[in-house]
Amino acid sequence: MGRVPHAPLRRAPVQRRSTERLARILDACAELLDETGYEELSTRAVAARAGVPIGSVYRFFTNKRALADALAQRNLDSYAERIGGRLGALPDGDWRGLLDAVLDEYLAMKRTVPGFALVDFGHQIPVGAPASGANHQVADRLTGLVAGHLGRDPDKELRRAILMAVEAADALLQLAFRVRPSGDEEIVAETRVLLRAYLAKRLD
Repeated sequence: MGRVPHAPLRRAPVQRRSTERLARILDACAELLDETGYEELSTRAVAARAGVPIGSVYRFFTNKRALADALAQRNLDSYAERIGGRLGALPDGDWRGLLDAVLDEYLAMKRTVPGFALVDFGHQIPVGAPASGANHQVADRLTGLVAGHLGRDPDKELRRAILMAVEAADALLQLAFRVRPSGDEEIVAETRVLLRAYLAKRLD
């Protein structure tokens, strides 16, 4: 995941070398989150894992909270990109196929992307997310994708429906991963049923 985060940085990378160094720092942060957790995470350990001077970390980030924030933003960028990459294979207006893509890509990231199980989009740990919360950011991204795919305006009604679906999915998928570390498939299946029933009244 070599993307540059949109979260505020102390200094934005300009040259390719700086961009690659920033990506290595975030990759190291993600790996260490899986190994040690957020409380034990340190900027010094991130620098050592990334193979860069500690000053390189502080060039971009003020502290580990800022690091985790940027990682969460990169996760969200990657998530939206992965969903967008699947839209071309779906018939226009197929919101059920889009819903499957939304859930499938989240589950895939949860199971395979370093650091995602703890940080995901920023609401698993207190890393300075905006007051509106990470789920609002996810809903904003998904509203744009859904509106474009369905050929409708991203109005308040659609945004509210997507936010409700995001909040419900968040709670249920957290339950699925509490029940089983890899995600309980029966709870995941029931989550799909619930979301399809709710969204059918608003998107059909």
